[in-house]
Amino acid sequence: MPAMWEDEPLVNPLVTIVTPCLNAARFLEQTILSVLAQDYPRIEYIVMDGGSTDETLEILKEYQRSLDWESLQDRGTADAVNRGFARGKGEILGFLNADDLYRPGAVSSAVWHLREHPEHAGVYGDAWWIDETGARITPYPVRDFDRTLLERECFICQPASFLRREPFENTGGLDPNFNLTFDYEFWLRLTRTYTVQRIDATLAESRMHHANKTLHQRDAVFRETFKILKRDCAYVPFQWIYSYLCYRADARDQFFEPFRPSMLRYLESLPVGLWTNPRAMARYLAEWTSVMRGAVLRRLS
Repeated sequence: MPAMWEDEPLVNPLVTIVTPCLNAARFLEQTILSVLAQDYPRIEYIVMDGGSTDETLEILKEYQRSLDWESLQDRGTADAVNRGFARGKGEILGFLNADDLYRPGAVSSAVWHLREHPEHAGVYGDAWWIDETGARITPYPVRDFDRTLLERECFICQPASFLRREPFENTGGLDPNFNLTFDYEFWLRLTRTYTVQRIDATLAESRMHHANKTLHQRDAVFRETFKILKRDCAYVPFQWIYSYLCYRADARDQFFEPFRPSMLRYLESLPVGLWTNPRAMARYLAEWTSVMRGAVLRRLS
């Protein structure tokens, strides 16, 4: 990527970064510093606090010369991000949760690729999962964009993604009715109309810890995901149903505690999948038969 920003200040689009937070003092300062350390020259940084009662406001006051912030009760993360983007003026948008981090040069990489590829509504890059201490756990399972695959797994790492404002607004922004899976819902909705592109750069670090909402509320995550897939795709794939049944059986968070493959869960996934997909029974039966055949062959090999 060419180092061109200071030579072409008039053509560098403004980037709005929003961090939603609530009682996030434990990691917030690290998140703020990862934004302020970016080498891209035109960033407006907005922190939308939901009414914290811990030390969050003290941290925000400490950095208020370098960012804009407000503290008001909201409808959740999606609502906070939507209001933050509306408050800003950037042509390019990104949001970074209060426990995640940008890698050095993340914003520059994203802007450069968006400028080189005006046909895409957004870009996303590679990322690492990190633990509470900031140590790397494993690479995030990012994939090249494939709309069909997206229905089976959310392979876009949200903090490693950047969007143009116009398609974000044209798509209706994030849906506040989804508390845990609003980013996945948005990607499915956005890519019905627009294209996004994976770029070859590591842009972010996504923090995983036991207080993380998506790990702490797994049952609700699955239920929201099923609702999204039924509405937007008219089909819930085998992979989601099987994972949900495994969670219901062993209560593992499926990250720190991966689920154990189970032939019983495979068998159970047939009636549950058919019941979940009443208008796509033939499709589900074909998918289940293919997966089941592969599972049996693996057991026999």
